[in-house]
Amino acid sequence: MYVFLMELIESFYEHFILYYEAYIKILLSAFVGLMIGWDREAKNKPAGLKTYMYVCVACTLITIISINSAWKLSGLYPNTMMDPMRLAAQIVAGLGFLGAGVILKDGLKVKGLTSAAMILFAGGAGIGLGAGFYSIVLFAVLMSMTFARIANYFEQHLLRRTSANNIPIVSNNEEEHCEAVKQ
Repeated sequence: MYVFLMELIESFYEHFILYYEAYIKILLSAFVGLMIGWDREAKNKPAGLKTYMYVCVACTLITIISINSAWKLSGLYPNTMMDPMRLAAQIVAGLGFLGAGVILKDGLKVKGLTSAAMILFAGGAGIGLGAGFYSIVLFAVLMSMTFARIANYFEQHLLRRTSANNIPIVSNNEEEHCEAVKQ
């Protein structure tokens, strides 16, 4: 039993050393997905922490598998051309389906567009991390979240100003109504 356990640990260690970068990619994508989801969770939006984390990690995992499979199998079949990013194109189609699930229409209002866009963004981050573009993805996530905070600030201040200017006036007398509008 002891020998079996030691062989298992040694096997895992060798596998980890061989694929350490894939483990780092998955760990990093879980963190990035949580960061993106945190923003949506804080605003009580339809998709939250776990959704974005799963989307990001799944896209990273599929991209890693796609790239490594193309690399591994191209040695077995030298006359076969393989494109590892074809699977990433299919991920984008699946992300569109997920995004459509969070978009809701209520009368003339449409809700969930930002959540849908962020699902696509989390998927893109996962694909980028899976392909090994760490610094570009981290820069994109940090810049997007920073600019989203700035946009939130402007939206809140513009909405306050707009709301203050839109005061409903109720009057049975047309002259009073006109005077109230002039003021």
